[in-house]
Amino acid sequence: MAERETKLLYPTLAGFYDSVLPIAETFVRIVVGVMFLMHVSVKFKIGTGAVAANIFAKNGFQPALAWAYVTMFIELVGGVCLIIGLFTRFVAAVLALEMLIAILFVHLPKGYAAGSGATNMCCSLGRHAFLSRCAAVVLIRSTV
Repeated sequence: MAERETKLLYPTLAGFYDSVLPIAETFVRIVVGVMFLMHVSVKFKIGTGAVAANIFAKNGFQPALAWAYVTMFIELVGGVCLIIGLFTRFVAAVLALEMLIAILFVHLPKGYAAGSGATNMCCSLGRHAFLSRCAAVVLIRSTV
């Protein structure tokens, strides 16, 4: 099989890409981590029991309280790990999987609009978590 070669979108900006890429990757990772911390802060404000009753029990996830603790732990620890840069690939994959589950089983049946189920927020968080390690590379480089 022939190897695919990665080429720059704008080869004349190669020096700029090399100098900005580490900064862009770090910036994207920190922003995604902050987004997850903001996402979980609401769950901490209303409490684990309310999260279990209003989100998990209504959608058939049993035991609801255990699911509430697990998701809150994942989002809190995952957000912090992304911000400080610890285990970023593993954490990003776990967070993206959590958002995928939330989209498929909780938000998708309600629709895309923010008022009816906020699927768009979970899509954004999941997408950004999945791409947090490679988003800057995807924006700058193209595989031909």
